[in-house]
Amino acid sequence: MTFTVKNNIQWVGKIDWELRKFHGDEYSTHRGSSYNSYLIQEEKTALIDTVWGPFAKEYVENLKKTIDLKNIDYVVALHGENDHSGALPELMRQIPDTPIYCTKNGVKILKGLYHQDWNFNIVKTGDTLDLGNNKTITFVEAPMLHWPDSMFAYLSSDEVLFSNDAFGQHFASEFMFNDRVDQAELFQECIKYYANILTPFSPLVIKKIKEVLGFNLPLDMICTSHGIIWRDNPAQIVEKYLEWADNYQENQVTILYDTMWDSTRIMAEQIAAGIREADDNIRVKLFNLAKTDKNDVITEIFKSKAILLGSSTINNGILVHVAALLEEIQGLKFKNKAVGAFGSYGWSGEAVKIMLERLEKSGFKIVDKGLKMIWAPDDEKMKTCKDYGKSFIDSLI
Repeated sequence: MTFTVKNNIQWVGKIDWELRKFHGDEYSTHRGSSYNSYLIQEEKTALIDTVWGPFAKEYVENLKKTIDLKNIDYVVALHGENDHSGALPELMRQIPDTPIYCTKNGVKILKGLYHQDWNFNIVKTGDTLDLGNNKTITFVEAPMLHWPDSMFAYLSSDEVLFSNDAFGQHFASEFMFNDRVDQAELFQECIKYYANILTPFSPLVIKKIKEVLGFNLPLDMICTSHGIIWRDNPAQIVEKYLEWADNYQENQVTILYDTMWDSTRIMAEQIAAGIREADDNIRVKLFNLAKTDKNDVITEIFKSKAILLGSSTINNGILVHVAALLEEIQGLKFKNKAVGAFGSYGWSGEAVKIMLERLEKSGFKIVDKGLKMIWAPDDEKMKTCKDYGKSFIDSLI
């Protein structure tokens, strides 16, 4: 499958309908994904990125049906990660002398992954590549969005930004443009992508977007590396990124827990009932961490102004799914979010203290000392849980 993106720009990538896990097993892709590769054919021909390694042979064979590989003048590697560069070894075996344009860190990463000394040409912000016909590619470095080697490429005249991982999403569709897909599904995948991948780099996101906007370049289309291409009002996703990067939160409290014999679950539900009684305008969501996709949970944390985390105590510690989430969110560096903790216990009851210590180290604002209860909640203890939910909300005002 290939299609025209705009004028002499063709999409020559791969839609991966079957993908359900990405980055190993770290990221869930309920709607599949795509690996977007673009062929620009002017007086000179440039290929921007390739696809993931498992599709390398298929990719190169399909590319041959579109162009004689020897007519590719330049390969542009916006990012060296395997899902972008995986087909490079197969491609370069057939056109070994073709120059590859990438950042200095891009050379290090590509050499580290494939152990090949290809014809690398290092570029930095402001460098250009003339394709003829009044078409020029301008490079913009974007380190840590989300790898050290990341960069954008802007094609003049066509006014197209090849944005690498920024503004993308894991979303497989036969309709590859934003005006042709379900908008709710699209933005659900966009915010999930931002929350799970780009949250730690939010200050850099704001800085880089403002830098690119400062160039005053006309923008007609954003061609992402994954998912849907933005051709209808592409500025809308840029505006969303600026919003999400600015300590984003909605009027939502998310309650997350794991439980052994349902006591902590009962606590969670009663705390939620107390929150609703205190303020029925607040959206409250509950998730059992042992039964819920972790990336969906992280998206809900990202949207929340506060979270409550619950765990039973086991072996003087916390349950494994709670521990895994704490490890995950420490690296995501959430900002401007309040937190409380709760849990049931039978013997020692350290879980609440452990969770609060870990959450504080992760940058959350600790609201109180938490709530712990021995054995199963009775009517009186359930009322205490409700009251805790009310007081937690009061503390947020």
